[in-house]
Amino acid sequence: MASKILIIGACGQIGTELTMALREKVGNQNVIASDIREGSPELMASGPFEVADATNFEQIQDLVIQYEIDEVYLMAAMLSATAEKFPMKGWALNMNSLFHVLNLAKDKKVSKVFWPSSIAVFGPTTPKKDTPQTTIMEPSTVYGISKQAGERWCEYYHNKFGVDVRSIRYPGLISYKTLPGGGTTDYAVEIYHEALKNKKYTSFLKEDTELPMMFMDDAIRATISLMEAPAENVKIRSSYNLAALNFTPATLTKAIQKHIPEFEIDYAPDFRQAIADSWPSSIDDSRAREDWGWQHEFDIDRMTEEMLEGIKEVHHV
Repeated sequence: MASKILIIGACGQIGTELTMALREKVGNQNVIASDIREGSPELMASGPFEVADATNFEQIQDLVIQYEIDEVYLMAAMLSATAEKFPMKGWALNMNSLFHVLNLAKDKKVSKVFWPSSIAVFGPTTPKKDTPQTTIMEPSTVYGISKQAGERWCEYYHNKFGVDVRSIRYPGLISYKTLPGGGTTDYAVEIYHEALKNKKYTSFLKEDTELPMMFMDDAIRATISLMEAPAENVKIRSSYNLAALNFTPATLTKAIQKHIPEFEIDYAPDFRQAIADSWPSSIDDSRAREDWGWQHEFDIDRMTEEMLEGIKEVHHV
């Protein structure tokens, strides 16, 4: 029997693509998508969907019971730039939703949980280059604080109650299928849209701001392969470092200019610059590569080709 999967926050940037990938893998009816609002027509048409509030324990528990759910992917979150504007809301959503799912797993109502962490767990005092798996974590954003706290709780529930919880610290994620959701790395998605539409872009980060990034296809593959790994191979129960690309707005501009030579960029850093400055410029993810065989497939040029083609196709730019 195929396991039944519940995705909470299925309409977000990662959730949308994760839902479609899992439906393709295990069958449409075995993946229940849920979110506080309805998602893209493609997502809604492809399988079961339920409107649910991630912070409402009864609603989540009812879905788990109704659909006999085995695995939960908790993708609902308020991201870095948005959470800075609504700190208490960000904290409440990010933490309460996690406790609901961990407690369902503790009570043996679900057998496996995926919860995303982020490079936002690191802070200004963290070593910036090749940031190690275990290092100083003094996050300076609401989002980062909630993710660091979440990592500690995941590990606690695993050690104390045997909960099979698995997590990845995502870098900046780049996709053409859904629009970005209020993160600090969003420039790397917006830039492609603007390059095609207006041939120019104003970046909210400085030209030499290097950040760890990843094409969404790689992130989805990593997520599913971590969840499919034998439990004994998953040796880190807080969250795994994950890496693929590191680049600056200037480097990304050069990659785009290979396809759109007339593309121009200028720079007007805003409050997101301080957030980016507190994050690593590159990540050491050797533990993920050793423990469960992680390998990325997309470099900056292949990603740029996919992004430009994909935006033309999906958004008819």
